[in-house]
This record gives sequence, C-alpha cells and structure tokens, in this order.
Amino acid sequence: MTITDDLQKLLDILPQDLRQVLENHPKRDSLVEVVLDLGRRPEARFPNQAEYLSETPVTQEQIDDCIERVGIFGGDNRAGIERTLHRISAIRNRTGKIIGLTCRVGRAVFGTIGMIRDLVETGKSILMLGRPGVGKTTALREIARVLADDLHKRVVIIDTSNEIAGDGDVAHPAIGRARRMQVAHPNEQHQVMIEAVENHMPEVIVIDEIGTELEALAARTIAERGVQLVGTAHGNQIENLIKNPTLADLVGGIQAVTLGDDEARRRGSQKTVLERKAPPTFEIAVEMLERQRWVVHESVADTVDNLLRGRQPSPQTRTVDDQGKVAVTRQLAVVNGRGGQMTTGEESFPPPRPSNGWRSSGQMVALPALPIERERVTGRSEFDRLLDESFNYSESVDFSATRQAGPNGEDLPLHVYPYGVSRHQLEQVISVLTLPVVLTKDIDSADAILALRSHVKNHAKLRQMAKARQVPIHMIKSSTIPQITRGLRRLLNIDDPELADDRELQLFLHSGSDDEMDALEEARLAVEQIVIPKGQPVELLPRSPQVRKMQHELVEHYRLKSHSFGEEPNRRLRIYPA
Repeated sequence: MTITDDLQKLLDILPQDLRQVLENHPKRDSLVEVVLDLGRRPEARFPNQAEYLSETPVTQEQIDDCIERVGIFGGDNRAGIERTLHRISAIRNRTGKIIGLTCRVGRAVFGTIGMIRDLVETGKSILMLGRPGVGKTTALREIARVLADDLHKRVVIIDTSNEIAGDGDVAHPAIGRARRMQVAHPNEQHQVMIEAVENHMPEVIVIDEIGTELEALAARTIAERGVQLVGTAHGNQIENLIKNPTLADLVGGIQAVTLGDDEARRRGSQKTVLERKAPPTFEIAVEMLERQRWVVHESVADTVDNLLRGRQPSPQTRTVDDQGKVAVTRQLAVVNGRGGQMTTGEESFPPPRPSNGWRSSGQMVALPALPIERERVTGRSEFDRLLDESFNYSESVDFSATRQAGPNGEDLPLHVYPYGVSRHQLEQVISVLTLPVVLTKDIDSADAILALRSHVKNHAKLRQMAKARQVPIHMIKSSTIPQITRGLRRLLNIDDPELADDRELQLFLHSGSDDEMDALEEARLAVEQIVIPKGQPVELLPRSPQVRKMQHELVEHYRLKSHSFGEEPNRRLRIYPA
C-alpha cells in the first residue's frame, strides 16, 4: 500500500509549540487527530493511545489562530485545508462561538481495496458499513479512483463535507479521473445526488455517510435508473440497518405480513411474520470490522431474508496480511447448535444431551394449534416484537446441544408410524435425504403418524387411537414421492428448498437409466430456468409413459401443474406456471 497524507500542512495550522512537539514525535506517521478544547490540555490521538502535548491549557487566542489558517466552516461545522484530505471539525458554544477543534489527519491509501476488488469490478452496488474511524471514507476514495482510472468508468462523487476529495475547488489527485460535486449544505445532499444523475450522465455514483431517509430514497431512485452506487453508512452490521427505520430501505425495508394457514404450517412459524419489503438498494454489503478484516455479504437480499427468518447468514470473512495476501473464509450458519468455517475440515460434537420430551415424562403433548387471531396491539409495537424475535432467535441457540427437538420436544430421530403410505417409498426418501426419521410398526412408541388423507377420513378407529395416545396425525394427499417428502419435512419443521438438488432427483428414478436421468434433468431445468422465474409454460420432449410419470412427480415436487398431450409415440409433458 502507498500512503499520502500531507501531514505537514495540518501541523502548520497548529500553535508553534504543539507543532514542534508533533514534528519530533516518534509516532508522527500514525497520528490520527489532534484535539484542542478551550481550557483543557491539548491532546494527540494515535491508533491505540492518546497523550497530552502540553501541560498548558488551550487558550481562545490559540483556537482563533488555528481558525484563521483553515477554510470556511460549513453547515456541518467542518472545514478543510486547500488541496488536502484533512478535516477540521468545530465545537461551538450556545452563542455560536468556536471553543473546540478536532483536527483529523486525512490520508490517501492506495491499494486499500485489494480485499474487495473483485466485487468492485462486478458493477453491483456496494454498501460499506463500520464504526467511525475504521477507514470507510479512505476505502470509498480508493474505490472511486479504481473505477475511474483502472475500469474507465464515468464516476461522480457526492462530497458533502469535502472529505473524499479534499477542500477547495480543485479535487485531490487521490480520486484520479473521478469528478467531484460539492454540496452547499448537508440537508441538500439528496438533491445533489439526483442532480448528478440527471445532469452529468454518470455510470457510478459515490456517496459518503448516507444518514437520512431522503438520502436513502434518493439512493434507491439512482439504483433503479441503472447507475452503480458505492456508499457508506454508520452501523457495524446489517442488523443495525434493519433495526434503523431511517436507513432500512437501503437493505429493502421491513414489513409485517400475515401468512395463510397452509404457508404458516409449511414454514412452521406464526401467522404474522416479518419479510423484506423490496429489493435492496445495495446488492453487496461489506462490514468493516477492522482495517484488515472485512465481512462480505455477497447477496444482501439473502442475508436479510435469513435474519428475518431467525437464521444465521453465511458471509465471507476476508483478511489481508502484511504482504498484501488476501485470505477468504466463509462462516457457516449455526445448524442444530453447531457452527464452523468452510476452511476447517473437522467438526467436533459435544456429548449428547439426556433424553427429554414425552419419553422421559411419560405423557405426550399434542401439537399446539396455529393461532388464528392475535391479541390486538398497535402496529408499531407488534412490528418491534416480531423484529426482536427474529434477531433473538440466534442468540437463544443452545450451543451445548447437538440435536434439535422434534414437535413435542422428543429426541431425534423422530419415530413415525406410517398408515396407508408406501413403506418402500418412505424408506427411499429417508435414505436419500438422510432425514432423522425411524419408521415404527408400534403406534405406542410413535412420535407422529403419517397417513393418507382418504384413509384417515374413513378410519375412525385410527383417529380414536391417536387421540387416546395424544399422537399427532400428519396427512398427505397421495402416496407419491413429492407428497411423502413434503410430509416428512413438515414433521421435522424443515422448509422445502426452492430448487431441487441431485439427491432429490435420485428419488424419482426407477431404473436409474441415462434416459430417466436426462428426462428428469430436462424437467428440472425447464422449471428452474423458465417456468418459475419467467412464468411461462414449457413443453418437454416426447417420452415413454413411465418416464413421463416420473416427470409429473418431479413437477408436483415444485408445486406446479403439468399434463401429457399428443399421441404416442410423440406424447409429451407441458408444465404450467403456478
């Protein structure tokens, strides 16, 4: 990395005695800021410590002398030094008189974005998060230079406090070929953002410190016009933005929605849940935890959705060493109380917990009914309660447990008593998907009953036995692979995956021939690439009756409809969108 700081220009505005101390200081090159407060000793701050520069308190004359050597203080009480990146911030008394100064060193660090250069080159909008002083503005300045000089894009910087491109009318060379628009007053930043897009035809807009609702809305407007955004916001993590109603729109916004009975049962959740309101303004988020350790969320939409469902996201953690080598690790989400990293190949399991649930107490508790109406509360308090529940979910995970409990708190594997359902197909689904389920022929030892709906309606004795033993009955429409798979997932409170993987394709094979695999792969690609995303029907190639039946079952697995048409041997499948 190459660092340019013009430190001497900042020292020149300080009183002479303080200037001489700092010029000869052994840690001069790592100086962060100098603080001058009326009636207090002057203080120099370094990355890990602070020290007094003099035992003599600062006088008003010294403060006034410093003010005369810098530029004009704007509406945000900030000033600068011509052609430098230094920032001088003022503290005023109730009458408006300046009685304190914070002289912060501005440094242009070239090469600081090596950790995320691949993300910058994708053309997606990037949001940088982090506490004050972690280097967000420095990274933003370098991103603007790389986009303008190396990637030859039209870049416009919205420089509200002249912190990115320096004070004065001529921009600091650290931003390269990027152009800079100054903002007369901080309250007008959102207007200048829109003006930049309408007047100067940029490909990239760079914004520092998005902090108001109007600026968040302006950022969304710019993103929807096809312009790449690179911005910063105060907040250590994405969770901070979700909980901040002013800035929540940057990650898509949050709303409370009411689910239907079937959907709530499928998710295994309550009927009122929180969901993302719209696509995020920024597609990528970078949490700057330290100067050499950043956490990257490659899909902000997926991260927000996972957090609102009480799941832990799996972001990348990128670090850089002294030689500039970047190391990338991925933090795995906590599953069944375990967590890990993709870079580690071993997993340690704590000892199993003691038996619990109905087997230890001797009494079975029926599954709680899904609430139809919730106690009426104000919309805001209900929204806050749901938001807290989403985030507190991960905090309440018991890391000493190795297994999740079943519907009634019993230990997994779950003992299921099948009734009217093909045992062979059940065993096939359990084996292929490696589900924690054991089939039992003894209803007394069962945790749940999986039965055909038609059989349950016509079999009063089964209902009586289940009621007497307090064993819940889960019904499926037919004894097919998709219905059985969905029923077992519902028993285990596992969400259906949006896309089928190779293991699930194996469930629909009969003989395992190449023709069957080709047919199922054809159906899967048609559903996942055309029917679901584009909402268009698709016709498949002609197949034999047995193979068409397998394709029908696979389509049903996606909860879509299909039918066969045409005459043999050209009879084929047509798949319809939901």
